Amino acid sequence: MDNSTIGLIAGEGDFPVILAQSLKNRNCKVVAICFSKEQEKRLKKITKDVYKISIGQLGKLIKIFKEKNVKDLVFLGKVDKSLALKLSIPDFRALSLWRRLKNREDNTILKAVADELEKEGFKIRGPAEFLKEFLTPEGVLSKRSPTSEEWEDIEYGFYIAKQIGALDIGQCVVVKNKMTVAVEAMEGTDATILRAGKLKKGAVVVKVAKPIQDLRLDLPVIGLRTIENLIKAKAKVLVLEAGKTFFLQRDEALKLANKHKIVIVGYKKENE
Repeated sequence: MDNSTIGLIAGEGDFPVILAQSLKNRNCKVVAICFSKEQEKRLKKITKDVYKISIGQLGKLIKIFKEKNVKDLVFLGKVDKSLALKLSIPDFRALSLWRRLKNREDNTILKAVADELEKEGFKIRGPAEFLKEFLTPEGVLSKRSPTSEEWEDIEYGFYIAKQIGALDIGQCVVVKNKMTVAVEAMEGTDATILRAGKLKKGAVVVKVAKPIQDLRLDLPVIGLRTIENLIKAKAKVLVLEAGKTFFLQRDEALKLANKHKIVIVGYKKENE
């Protein structure tokens, strides 16, 4: 991959910036398209080829990448769906795609966009290909191990999360005593955790990749802020699907989790 040109479709957060730097360190040229002034400013510290467009300007995105002779694309970063629906300025290409969708859940939208880009000759690469060191390993990562009751909730929560994910609703569920406390939808993981905290203390939070998910697109990501929200919600366990979840700021996050006796587990079902 050295000396290649990679097109980065960058949502919000630290991870697109981390990827851009990683690609630069591999001597790859990065052409980035983002959707906010803040992310544009951050990415310009790494590459001069940064273009801010409005969400929904699919034709413009394709034109920029073709003019820059980009062949390989990577999606990474959070896009607030509720905000995107308010602020998007769809062009004819995006409107046409939108009207053809069988539903408008996250995975359906992302897959449709990826298919449209592949029809234009682009190759979609998964971020895990470049950032393997950030994937969650299997096993208990915290100092404290789960109790037998927490293990039961982990297994139950993982099952429920996969069922919800199969419906393309969300990647995160919160459970307690084998009861579903909260399910992630449009609001995102952080809001789900905080909402659950108002209902039950000592809960188990589970975050997984959706079974229907194209693993090149929208892999789950957590970081230090997730742990901070677990503390606010008085949750006791965080479960991440091993090998399919990115864990940022891991050392700092584990230090904070250990301080508050929060369990963190990289979990993997044998048949997954």
